[in-house]
Amino acid sequence: MIPSSPAPLEPGESSPPVTYRASWVLPVGARPIDNGCVTVRDGRITFVGSRHDLPHTPVVDLGDAVLLPGLVNAHSHLELTAFRHALEGLGFHDWIRTLTRLRNAVFTRSGDVRACARAGIAEGLAKGITSYADTASMGPSVLEALRDMQVRGIVYQESFGPDPDPFTTLEPAMRKLRQQVQELRGRATAMQRIGVSPHAPYSVNRALYKAIGLFANNEKLPVAVHLAESADEVRFVSEGEGRFADMWRERRLDPADNRAYSPVRLLEEAWILRLKPLVIHAVQVGDDDVQVLKRHGCTIAHCPASNARFGHGAAPYRLWTEGQLTIGIGTDSVASNNRMDVLDEARLAVLMACARERSPSALTAHRAVELCTMRGAQAIGVHDQAGTIAPGLAADLACFPLDGWGATPLRDVHDALVHGVAGRDARMTMVAGRVLWLEGRHREAPRLEEDIARVVRLGQRLVEERATRTPAA
Repeated sequence: MIPSSPAPLEPGESSPPVTYRASWVLPVGARPIDNGCVTVRDGRITFVGSRHDLPHTPVVDLGDAVLLPGLVNAHSHLELTAFRHALEGLGFHDWIRTLTRLRNAVFTRSGDVRACARAGIAEGLAKGITSYADTASMGPSVLEALRDMQVRGIVYQESFGPDPDPFTTLEPAMRKLRQQVQELRGRATAMQRIGVSPHAPYSVNRALYKAIGLFANNEKLPVAVHLAESADEVRFVSEGEGRFADMWRERRLDPADNRAYSPVRLLEEAWILRLKPLVIHAVQVGDDDVQVLKRHGCTIAHCPASNARFGHGAAPYRLWTEGQLTIGIGTDSVASNNRMDVLDEARLAVLMACARERSPSALTAHRAVELCTMRGAQAIGVHDQAGTIAPGLAADLACFPLDGWGATPLRDVHDALVHGVAGRDARMTMVAGRVLWLEGRHREAPRLEEDIARVVRLGQRLVEERATRTPAA
């Protein structure tokens, strides 16, 4: 029987150790352990090894299963959980414009965003996700949801603009961001941290990029950016033409403000890359761009399902690895992916890399598991706490069953995870020693039914609003 999650400890108190045994333990960064055990005490790992070497402690047997580090979602938009299936059939440009209109029309209360984010996290816990790098337009509400659900993560407050209205300038955009960051700081914890995200080259001009970069540097805030996601974005930056350029002209903005050799070079010229940002997508990059990203120490959030869904192409995984870039796996939003499943995303990453390179070894299952855990933790900056199973690190763990058809007969545990288990629910998900998901049930999500009902109502309103305002879509 899995013990109850420990109650908060008083200063100086210590909880008794508990050991979890599984047919396989994947520490990641070390060899797999057959008949392995992990001991947890006070929210941290104290022992990793074979059942035969285990010190005397109570043992919880997880059965025929694999125990690995909690999965890291290197890019999500938790506030968009209600948008699942609401934007089908739209190309990327129309998808962005429709999403923006619907969000402004329907999402008028912070409670809606918080409920959506909690529901998205609940889904993620069922899939073994324990850490999130989330970009959000309403960051404080998403941060509260991370705290409510007791998961690890970083919320990047998004910024757009500046607005073309003649009565607004760069300073109001920055004033709004400063206010949002101040509010976020008051809610951040050691487990739930904050950053900033100047959204993308088609939604942020060069001057705002520089202002946000200076602000982030002075405030020591991590940065995430959507970059080199689509061919339309490349054309907008390199030629000042295309649908994004038309959108800028409609809003009385000059596309020439963001002209550069490439989107990567634009952000280098605008100083953002000096901050070593988490670069989201990076599908449309060449050798020179990868060298620029490497030189600045940038990391990658790879979202293969979203890239495929919009027809942006298969990511240049070989170029990234040759450039020695640190890569994590992200789901992006369920508005584009429809799933909150990092392990399933890893399976798709393997298939797309092998197809692009015409090689069965372009991305191995072993490497894909690393991208979901250790490399993902490095990419989003939580590797000092999570991403591997080792003494001293936080007890963020995910357990997946190996007793289904997809893992039988078992030849290689990494291959079984990525190609056989992906898509199934986790057996157990633990964050900082607290069991939050077990055998099909959330153990610490008291508002889940209410949140799901709210998400359903919001989703219906979004569908109705789209039909009313955008009948052609």
